[in-house]
Amino acid sequence: MVLLAAWGRAWFQLGFQIILACRRPPLRGSMILGLILCCCMLAVLAGTVEGPTSVPEIRRVDVVLGCSYVGEGGLPRAFGGSQHPATLVLRGLSVTDDGTLGDVTDYEIPQEDHSSSAPIIFEASAQLVSIPYADALLHVDCSGEEVSCELSPYNFQQEGNGLCPASWFLATIRLSSGISIALLLRGSSCSSQKDWGHDVTLHPKLKIPMSKKGTLLTTVEFQSSSNNTSLRTRLGSSITLDCHFALAPSFLLSSLEWRRQHRGSGRSLFRYHVGNADPTVQPKFHVDVEQLLRNGDASLTLQEATVDDEGMYICLVSTAQHQVQHNIQLLVAEPPRVRVFPTEVSFKRDETITLTCNIAGYYPPDISVSWTQKSPEDAVEISLSNTRFSSHRQSRDGTYSIASYLSVTSATAQAPATYTCHVSHVALEAPISISTHLKAPEHTELEGLVGGAIATAIFISVLFIMLRRKRAAEPKPEQLLTASE
Repeated sequence: MVLLAAWGRAWFQLGFQIILACRRPPLRGSMILGLILCCCMLAVLAGTVEGPTSVPEIRRVDVVLGCSYVGEGGLPRAFGGSQHPATLVLRGLSVTDDGTLGDVTDYEIPQEDHSSSAPIIFEASAQLVSIPYADALLHVDCSGEEVSCELSPYNFQQEGNGLCPASWFLATIRLSSGISIALLLRGSSCSSQKDWGHDVTLHPKLKIPMSKKGTLLTTVEFQSSSNNTSLRTRLGSSITLDCHFALAPSFLLSSLEWRRQHRGSGRSLFRYHVGNADPTVQPKFHVDVEQLLRNGDASLTLQEATVDDEGMYICLVSTAQHQVQHNIQLLVAEPPRVRVFPTEVSFKRDETITLTCNIAGYYPPDISVSWTQKSPEDAVEISLSNTRFSSHRQSRDGTYSIASYLSVTSATAQAPATYTCHVSHVALEAPISISTHLKAPEHTELEGLVGGAIATAIFISVLFIMLRRKRAAEPKPEQLLTASE
């Protein structure tokens, strides 16, 4: 870009001198116009040339997570295992340095603590397997996310013999954003007591070899992750349930299975064993086997979701020795359609009107319906309680419908007024509010005729009485004659 600018400046100076040397005015004007156009073109070209862009630096840092160790002697907490504070130190995670890391230093193991409440420190090397969402784990405190971390012994298949057989642990990490990560950690192992000699120091609680600093040295051999533990979809939509994994070079994928559990029953949706020609798969479900084997993408795609597809989806990734799973809750939520009729009403004398709020096509069946009234004199809407409901009705597609009724009488209603039906449902971002308007009472034609007749009769009666009184007050002819004599 600098070279273009310098070249354009030199060319402009040369062209300007040539123009000044030209003595023919028409030709000089054309040359000036051409020079301006060329300069504009050079400016555009100079602006489109991008300068060197800085590539974000990848750094290896330590991520420290406060965890809890669950299990005693291999027993999970649900079977009487205990819970103890623990610290998981993930060594050498690859993260993107956007300039905010500064002088990040490696985590230093605190001084030896012999108290019974001291946390169990697991040092996990991430050199063999890359850890997903490392940036999210590093900045979890700054982003305000909540993180839960649980460590437990893994005894799917025991390995090793002698004084210190291979020790395996499962670290389960969950972020409040929905990310879940499962790490299979391999601890210290040896084939015989001679390999360790007399320098073996066992952890006082777990009874397995620990480092001189009192930590448990492990390596990440198997990781699996999902970007969401709970998903929601609408009827007829397609959705992908994320599940990825990575293995150390010494491990090979053995099989992948997706299962769904709902209301106490389970069903296999997809099953693939490496080496077999075709996977076993249910209709509407799909896993890209090529991406599975190439990139560790075990994601499951569901097409045209129905209410029957709701449930807990389990991604089971297995090697010959180990298995890791992720649970993803899939919810189906369809928003309701709401209608209120009649949309506008007016009262007749001594009449009761029923307003109907019809709610249809929603799932799940839990729904909230309320009525309010507001007249010009009211500052806020007034909640109404004199409502009744029909029973829930379920359609063939599994959705539900219900009707809410509000009775309004001419004796109690104040017209004009607005009556509103409010509907809240889990599939709605905001409640739906549909209104109907109550107009002021109108006089019918018969009522007008009757009123006119009554008014006319009253007028004639009053006029007749006034005339009679006036006639009675006037003197009779005989009385006038006598007075004259």
